[in-house]
Amino acid sequence: MASLIDPKNTIEILKKYGFSFSKRYGQNFLIDAHVLAKIIAAAEITKEDTVVEIGPGIGTLTQALAEAAGHVYAVEIDSRLIPILEDTLSGYENVTVIHEDILKVDLRELSESLGGVRFKIVANLPYYITTPIIMGILEEEAPVDSLTVMVQKEVARRMQSGPGSKDYGALSLSVQYYAEPYLAANVPMNSFMPRPNVDSAVIRLRVLPEPSVPVEDRALLFRLIRAGFNERRKTLLNALRNAEDLDCSREEIEEALRSIGKAENVRGETLTLREFAALSDALTKLRRGLPPGREEQSSEAAES
Repeated sequence: MASLIDPKNTIEILKKYGFSFSKRYGQNFLIDAHVLAKIIAAAEITKEDTVVEIGPGIGTLTQALAEAAGHVYAVEIDSRLIPILEDTLSGYENVTVIHEDILKVDLRELSESLGGVRFKIVANLPYYITTPIIMGILEEEAPVDSLTVMVQKEVARRMQSGPGSKDYGALSLSVQYYAEPYLAANVPMNSFMPRPNVDSAVIRLRVLPEPSVPVEDRALLFRLIRAGFNERRKTLLNALRNAEDLDCSREEIEEALRSIGKAENVRGETLTLREFAALSDALTKLRRGLPPGREEQSSEAAES
């Protein structure tokens, strides 16, 4: 099969199978060789790597991955694309197509069946489901070293933004808790067939061996983050008071903020991830009846 990165070959295979694009699956197929090369380079794919590709489409990126990787597992939800992939990938013995929804694929189970390998995720993600896919993989702490994904440009900016930026929010903190983001390339609309209505970007998320900040109660940390950005125009104090799932009194929030050196009128968008973690730990201590600024004595310190 000829390289699908040539738009003529893409059109030919689509006509051959009478394929029509589905809005339901947010299908936009890559037809830009330069962008394809940037994805492979950003993902740092070698023959030692096992890649999981999400949404291979007709196999354009899959072909390039197969040339660079040891093995590629291509997960495709659209049944109409399975016979096309069997055709376009017929010359590659190191590709396995999995007809499944990636949200239902157990990457731990797949890893164990392959002897405990770790994966590199590569994907041109449908924009409507970008965040659930990325956060699902990160939160489950799947055996993944990195995710190199094509996403909406605005979403890529949000993932890598820091405090004070208009793009900074819950997604920024959630991603940066688990991974180190790197914006690898901006991608114009005309790099796809059909053209999307927005520009895209390739972002690599290098998964950290441990979360970027220590915190006693991870669930509480993320409840604080969500609450802090749900009402951006309000102070953090008022945003947290209004959060139904926090169950914190005004007095507790005020004391916790003071303990981390923050005023009552501080806004959530000014806090770093480390400061949110410190706030979470302060509230955890208050609930235990401990002063929020005091470290609990470890057993080793108690013995010495």
